[in-house]
Amino acid sequence: MTEHWLPEFLRSPLAALIGEECTVTLVDQLNVFEPKCLRFALSKGLGLGIVLGGCVVKLPQLFKILKSKSVAGISLSSYVLELFANIITIAYNFRKGYDFTTYGEALFIGAQNYVITLLIMMMMGRASLGMAAGAFLVVFTYAMFSDTLVNSALLSALYGLTIPLVVSSRIPQIYTIHKNKYTGQLSAFAVFNYFFGTAARLYTTLVQVDDSLVLTGVVLATVANGILAAQMLYYWNAPAPKDKYRLDSKKNE
Repeated sequence: MTEHWLPEFLRSPLAALIGEECTVTLVDQLNVFEPKCLRFALSKGLGLGIVLGGCVVKLPQLFKILKSKSVAGISLSSYVLELFANIITIAYNFRKGYDFTTYGEALFIGAQNYVITLLIMMMMGRASLGMAAGAFLVVFTYAMFSDTLVNSALLSALYGLTIPLVVSSRIPQIYTIHKNKYTGQLSAFAVFNYFFGTAARLYTTLVQVDDSLVLTGVVLATVANGILAAQMLYYWNAPAPKDKYRLDSKKNE
C-alpha cells in the first residue's frame, strides 16, 4: 500500500476532485507524467477554474451598467437567448449525470444573465415586461428539471436547439457592434473571459464528456465568442455615438 506523504486535509479534497486512483498515481507515487491521469487532472482543474470564473464573469458587466446608468451597445435579445440556453444546458447536463465541473459555470452565468436582462429591460422602460419575463423564466426552469413535464427525449431535442441558440445569441451583439462601430458598455473582461473559458471548456469536454451534442455546442460557442473578442480589440478606442438608453438622458427629456 502506497504511503500518503501529503497531509490529509490537502489530499482529501484533491482525491474528491480527481479520484483516488489518480491521486495515488500523481501525488502518492509522484508519477506526474502518467498520461491518462495527467490529462484527467488537467481537465478537472480547468473545469473547476471555469466554474469559479463563471461566478464573476458577468459582474464587471453588471457594475459597468450600474455605474454608467446606460445599456448602450448591449443587445437585449442576446441576453434573453443566452439565458434560455443556460437553463436548458444546466438541466440537460444535470439530468444526464455529468460532472458539475463540466457545466457548472452555466449556473452562475445564468443567474448573472437573469439580473442583467431585467436591468436592461428596466433601463429601456420595460420594467413591467421584465417582471413578467422573470416569472416566466422561473416556471420554465422548473419545467426543464421535471421528468414529468419534459421527458429525456424532449430535453435532448431542446438541448440540440441550444447549439444554434447559443450562436444566435451572439449574432445580435456582433451585429450591434458592427453597426455602431462601438462596443459601448460591453465589458471587455466578460468578452475575453467568455472566449478563453469556452476554449478551455473544449478541452474538458473532449476529455470528460462523451457527447457529440455537447461537443458541437462548445465548438460553435468558441467560434462565436472569438468573433466578439476580435471585435472588442478592433473597436477598442472607437468614439461613442449618442446614447438613447441612458437613465440620465431619460430624466432630462
